[in-house]
Amino acid sequence: MMAMGKKFTKTKASAEATSKSTEQPPRPPSPAAKVAEEQRRRDCPVDKDELGRSTWNLLHTMAAYYPEKPTETEKETMKTTLDSISKTYPCTHCAEDFRKDLKTNPPAVSDRDALAKWMCELHNRVNVKIGKDVFDCGLVKERWLDGWKDGSCD
Repeated sequence: MMAMGKKFTKTKASAEATSKSTEQPPRPPSPAAKVAEEQRRRDCPVDKDELGRSTWNLLHTMAAYYPEKPTETEKETMKTTLDSISKTYPCTHCAEDFRKDLKTNPPAVSDRDALAKWMCELHNRVNVKIGKDVFDCGLVKERWLDGWKDGSCD
């Protein structure tokens, strides 16, 4: 397994989840924090939150473009890819949690819709753990494949 760097040990999301678990409302970012975020260089190494968003974008997009009728080889490749990510992800506790989830809830690789639904449910389980809202899995095609019906992605 890969070692986790300092960048992946503490995040705003984990602080928010801790805040929610103690029944205290999260504090809005200070004006100074907002300015610091806006002035942060765009070419810096990612932190855990940015890595998470990027990874979810990749995973959901992979599921959205997964074949409608995958071959056995494509099914095995997807399972292997997910297993490999769970063993190489730079956030150690995230990777451990992912490996546990893969054992409890193996990837549904029978077809595109099944994998997209499985991925959404996986993401929602993580969101619940870290105190974020869940996503309506009935909207995965709009969000990750076709774009919103209102045309805002065109």
